[in-house]
Amino acid sequence: MASNKNLSAANKAKKDEFYTQLTDIENELRHYRTFFAGKTVFCNCDDPFESNFVKYFAMNFAALGLKKLTATCYATSPVMYTQLSFFGDELDFAASEGRKPYKIEITEVVDQNGDGAIDLEDFEAMLRANPPELLKGDGDFRSKECVELLKEADVVVTNPPFSLFREYVAQLIEYDKKFIIIGNKNAITYKEIFPMIQANKMWIGYTPMSIDLLFDVPREYADEMIKSGKMGSKYKIIDGVLKGRSQSIWFTNVDHSKRHENLILYKNYTPEEYPKYDNYDAIEVSKTADIPSDYDGAMGVPITFMDKYNPDQFEIIKFRKGDDDKDLCIKGKCPYFRIIIRKKA
Repeated sequence: MASNKNLSAANKAKKDEFYTQLTDIENELRHYRTFFAGKTVFCNCDDPFESNFVKYFAMNFAALGLKKLTATCYATSPVMYTQLSFFGDELDFAASEGRKPYKIEITEVVDQNGDGAIDLEDFEAMLRANPPELLKGDGDFRSKECVELLKEADVVVTNPPFSLFREYVAQLIEYDKKFIIIGNKNAITYKEIFPMIQANKMWIGYTPMSIDLLFDVPREYADEMIKSGKMGSKYKIIDGVLKGRSQSIWFTNVDHSKRHENLILYKNYTPEEYPKYDNYDAIEVSKTADIPSDYDGAMGVPITFMDKYNPDQFEIIKFRKGDDDKDLCIKGKCPYFRIIIRKKA
């Protein structure tokens, strides 16, 4: 019988397998198109037969002016060669090799069928002619092989494992890599992540935090979601197919135009509408849209403020805690999970 530890690890791995939809990738990455010219892109959590990240970059290889696309996958992906493959039939390589880690490196995508466009058929023909290379290790992003590939890359674009997000970002920072990745919205509050946001070493992507990102998930996990009965909060049914939900947003350290748009402020400060915290000299602003235009002191704003954060207009002072290192309070009540900011002069 499997131990509780093993069962827990298997369950965590399964719930890490959220596969990003192509439309969401297209909607975000179109805001960085000029950035990719001459770059080596690394998708280090992506099976090339199934990943929509690999599909996007392969189909747009020439249009983006990429130098190289590299993708690696982990050995135990629970959906490898199953329902998420975007080929009608499994390729011979996938069918013969089974669940093993491998990499693919693309330096050119040619219009092999001569229809005047780079499409999925061209990509499939390329994979058949140049099958991926098996890795010696397990394909984990922390493995020696994958770290060496990371060193060669200019930018990393993927949806990393949710449970390893802190470690994943730490590795990107260690190797000074540009990145455009997906993570849980709550990662903003992580003690390892918030200081980097505060220091403008990473920020929110172009897609609004309010946009509902939906994901393909392993069949077994989909069955669990249905049994839980949490329609709406955990999943949605789109055209008869279950799509998993999570509070996911884009994180990046690649600049984009939205990050420099000034937030229009229209309200005026009054002590009645904007009470001060008991344990920090700042006022409470319950909605980002209500930031007063005529107040220059410190303000506590909700996490959703990060979606509107312009580092030219505001500075981030601290997160959540007052001078006593306790949660921000007003009249003894402490429900205030806030980011403390101040307008720049």
